[in-house]
Amino acid sequence: MSDPGLRGGRDGAGSSIGQNARVSLSRHDASTRRFRPPTGSFRYRRPIDVRFADTDAMGHVNNAVYLTYMELARAGYYREVTGSTFGIGAQTHDRSFILADARVTYASPVLFGEHLVCECRVGWTSRSSFSMDYRLSVEEPSGQVRLAAYGETIQVMYDYAAGRVMPLPADLLAILEAYESDGRTVEEAAPVSAAD
Repeated sequence: MSDPGLRGGRDGAGSSIGQNARVSLSRHDASTRRFRPPTGSFRYRRPIDVRFADTDAMGHVNNAVYLTYMELARAGYYREVTGSTFGIGAQTHDRSFILADARVTYASPVLFGEHLVCECRVGWTSRSSFSMDYRLSVEEPSGQVRLAAYGETIQVMYDYAAGRVMPLPADLLAILEAYESDGRTVEEAAPVSAAD
Protein backbone atom coordinates (compact mmCIF):
# COMPACT_ATOMS: atom_id res chain seq x y z
CA MET A 1 0.00 0.00 0.00
CA SER A 2 1.24 3.46 -0.77
CA ASP A 3 -0.07 5.17 2.38
CA PRO A 4 2.41 4.68 5.26
CA GLY A 5 -0.46 5.08 7.71
CA LEU A 6 -2.06 1.90 6.41
CA ARG A 7 -0.16 -1.14 7.60
CA GLY A 8 -1.21 -4.66 8.07
CA GLY A 9 -1.22 -8.03 6.50
CA ARG A 10 1.97 -10.09 6.49
CA ASP A 11 4.07 -8.20 9.03
CA GLY A 12 1.52 -8.87 11.76
CA ALA A 13 1.56 -5.24 12.83
CA GLY A 14 -2.16 -4.85 12.14
CA SER A 15 -3.81 -1.74 10.80
CA SER A 16 -3.14 1.76 12.06
CA ILE A 17 -5.98 3.41 10.18
CA GLY A 18 -6.87 6.60 11.97
CA GLN A 19 -4.09 6.47 14.57
CA ASN A 20 -2.18 9.30 12.96
CA ALA A 21 -5.17 11.12 11.48
CA ARG A 22 -6.35 14.29 13.17
CA VAL A 23 -9.69 15.93 12.66
CA SER A 24 -10.00 19.51 13.76
CA LEU A 25 -13.38 21.19 13.83
CA SER A 26 -13.79 24.52 15.48
CA ARG A 27 -17.10 25.38 17.10
CA HIS A 28 -17.89 27.68 14.17
CA ASP A 29 -17.19 25.00 11.55
CA ALA A 30 -19.53 22.50 13.18
CA SER A 31 -22.37 24.98 13.67
CA THR A 32 -22.34 26.21 10.07
CA ARG A 33 -22.94 22.67 8.83
CA ARG A 34 -25.81 22.05 11.24
CA PHE A 35 -29.14 21.32 9.61
CA ARG A 36 -31.60 24.08 10.49
CA PRO A 37 -35.41 24.00 10.62
CA PRO A 38 -37.15 25.16 7.46
CA THR A 39 -38.71 28.59 7.63
CA GLY A 40 -41.60 30.10 5.75
CA SER A 41 -44.96 28.68 4.81
CA PHE A 42 -45.96 25.17 3.82
CA ARG A 43 -49.04 24.76 1.71
CA TYR A 44 -49.49 21.04 2.38
CA ARG A 45 -50.32 19.82 5.89
CA ARG A 46 -50.91 16.20 6.89
CA PRO A 47 -52.53 15.53 10.28
CA ILE A 48 -51.02 12.47 11.96
CA ASP A 49 -52.75 10.37 14.59
CA VAL A 50 -50.01 9.26 16.97
CA ARG A 51 -50.71 5.60 17.65
CA PHE A 52 -49.67 3.77 20.79
CA ALA A 53 -47.71 1.41 18.50
CA ASP A 54 -45.62 4.41 17.34
CA THR A 55 -44.19 4.88 20.83
CA ASP A 56 -41.24 3.13 22.43
CA ALA A 57 -40.30 2.07 25.95
CA MET A 58 -39.62 5.71 26.86
CA GLY A 59 -43.25 6.60 26.09
CA HIS A 60 -42.54 8.89 23.13
CA VAL A 61 -42.66 8.35 19.38
CA ASN A 62 -39.74 6.17 18.29
CA ASN A 63 -37.18 7.98 16.13
CA ALA A 64 -37.66 5.64 13.14
CA VAL A 65 -41.39 6.38 12.99
CA TYR A 66 -40.74 9.97 11.92
CA LEU A 67 -39.58 8.67 8.52
CA THR A 68 -42.96 6.93 8.15
CA TYR A 69 -44.73 10.18 9.04
CA MET A 70 -42.66 11.96 6.38
CA GLU A 71 -43.55 9.23 3.88
CA LEU A 72 -47.26 9.70 4.60
CA ALA A 73 -46.91 13.44 4.02
CA ARG A 74 -44.84 12.93 0.84
CA ALA A 75 -47.45 10.54 -0.60
CA GLY A 76 -50.30 12.87 0.35
CA TYR A 77 -48.49 15.87 -1.11
CA TYR A 78 -47.87 14.06 -4.39
CA ARG A 79 -51.50 12.95 -4.62
CA GLU A 80 -52.77 16.47 -3.90
CA VAL A 81 -50.41 18.08 -6.41
CA THR A 82 -50.70 15.57 -9.28
CA GLY A 83 -54.04 13.90 -8.64
CA SER A 84 -52.48 10.43 -8.58
CA THR A 85 -50.24 8.23 -6.52
CA PHE A 86 -46.58 8.05 -7.41
CA GLY A 87 -44.80 5.26 -9.22
CA ILE A 88 -47.54 2.68 -9.59
CA GLY A 89 -49.78 1.50 -12.39
CA ALA A 90 -49.60 2.76 -15.96
CA GLN A 91 -47.41 5.76 -15.15
CA THR A 92 -44.65 3.78 -13.43
CA HIS A 93 -42.30 4.31 -16.38
CA ASP A 94 -42.27 8.11 -16.18
CA ARG A 95 -43.33 8.90 -12.61
CA SER A 96 -41.18 6.65 -10.43
CA PHE A 97 -38.68 7.98 -7.99
CA ILE A 98 -36.53 6.46 -5.33
CA LEU A 99 -35.62 7.90 -1.97
CA ALA A 100 -31.89 8.64 -2.16
CA ASP A 101 -31.37 10.45 1.14
CA ALA A 102 -33.32 11.20 4.30
CA ARG A 103 -32.45 13.42 7.23
CA VAL A 104 -34.39 14.01 10.44
CA THR A 105 -33.58 16.34 13.32
CA TYR A 106 -35.55 15.88 16.52
CA ALA A 107 -36.57 18.96 18.48
CA SER A 108 -38.96 17.70 21.18
CA PRO A 109 -40.61 14.39 22.08
CA VAL A 110 -44.08 13.48 20.82
CA LEU A 111 -46.34 11.39 23.03
CA PHE A 112 -49.23 9.05 22.34
CA GLY A 113 -52.46 11.03 21.99
CA GLU A 114 -50.85 14.31 20.93
CA HIS A 115 -52.03 16.00 17.73
CA LEU A 116 -49.17 16.01 15.23
CA VAL A 117 -49.07 17.78 11.87
CA CYS A 118 -46.47 17.03 9.19
CA GLU A 119 -46.05 19.85 6.69
CA CYS A 120 -44.07 19.31 3.49
CA ARG A 121 -43.03 21.15 0.35
CA VAL A 122 -40.53 20.89 -2.48
CA GLY A 123 -37.27 22.58 -1.51
CA TRP A 124 -35.27 22.44 -4.74
CA THR A 125 -35.15 20.66 -8.08
CA SER A 126 -32.33 19.56 -10.35
CA ARG A 127 -31.98 17.63 -13.58
CA SER A 128 -33.17 14.32 -12.14
CA SER A 129 -33.95 14.90 -8.48
CA PHE A 130 -35.82 17.08 -6.04
CA SER A 131 -35.85 17.63 -2.31
CA MET A 132 -38.74 17.84 0.08
CA ASP A 133 -38.67 19.79 3.34
CA TYR A 134 -40.70 18.62 6.34
CA ARG A 135 -41.77 20.29 9.55
CA LEU A 136 -43.51 18.17 12.20
CA SER A 137 -45.31 20.09 14.94
CA VAL A 138 -47.55 19.28 17.88
CA GLU A 139 -50.66 21.37 18.28
CA GLU A 140 -51.03 21.82 22.03
CA PRO A 141 -54.49 22.05 23.67
CA SER A 142 -53.62 25.66 24.59
CA GLY A 143 -53.33 26.53 20.88
CA GLN A 144 -49.55 26.75 21.01
CA VAL A 145 -47.56 24.93 18.34
CA ARG A 146 -44.42 23.05 19.38
CA LEU A 147 -41.79 21.98 16.88
CA ALA A 148 -41.23 18.23 17.21
CA ALA A 149 -38.90 17.49 14.30
CA TYR A 150 -37.88 18.64 10.86
CA GLY A 151 -36.30 16.91 7.94
CA GLU A 152 -35.44 16.66 4.30
CA THR A 153 -35.57 13.88 1.75
CA ILE A 154 -34.06 13.70 -1.72
CA GLN A 155 -35.98 11.85 -4.39
CA VAL A 156 -34.35 10.75 -7.64
CA MET A 157 -36.44 10.01 -10.71
CA TYR A 158 -35.79 6.41 -11.72
CA ASP A 159 -36.68 4.28 -14.72
CA TYR A 160 -37.14 0.78 -13.32
CA ALA A 161 -37.45 -0.82 -16.78
CA ALA A 162 -34.12 0.64 -17.93
CA GLY A 163 -32.54 0.43 -14.48
CA ARG A 164 -31.23 4.00 -14.47
CA VAL A 165 -31.79 7.55 -13.32
CA MET A 166 -34.01 9.62 -15.59
CA PRO A 167 -34.65 13.36 -15.96
CA LEU A 168 -37.35 15.04 -13.92
CA PRO A 169 -40.26 15.26 -16.39
CA ALA A 170 -40.92 18.84 -17.50
CA ASP A 171 -44.67 18.52 -16.92
CA LEU A 172 -44.11 17.26 -13.36
CA LEU A 173 -41.76 20.17 -12.69
CA ALA A 174 -44.40 22.58 -14.00
CA ILE A 175 -47.06 21.03 -11.75
CA LEU A 176 -44.78 21.27 -8.69
CA GLU A 177 -43.92 24.89 -9.45
CA ALA A 178 -47.56 25.81 -9.99
CA TYR A 179 -48.53 24.25 -6.65
CA GLU A 180 -45.73 25.99 -4.81
CA SER A 181 -46.42 29.35 -6.50
CA ASP A 182 -47.81 30.90 -3.35
CA GLY A 183 -45.06 33.50 -3.47
CA ARG A 184 -42.24 31.05 -2.79
CA THR A 185 -40.33 29.75 -5.77
CA VAL A 186 -38.86 26.28 -5.93
CA GLU A 187 -35.13 26.79 -5.89
CA GLU A 188 -33.34 25.31 -8.87
CA ALA A 189 -30.18 23.79 -7.50
CA ALA A 190 -27.65 21.24 -8.53
CA PRO A 191 -26.92 19.37 -5.31
CA VAL A 192 -23.80 17.25 -5.10
CA SER A 193 -25.22 13.82 -5.67
CA ALA A 194 -24.09 10.59 -7.24
CA ALA A 195 -27.49 10.38 -8.87
CA ASP A 196 -27.18 13.61 -10.85
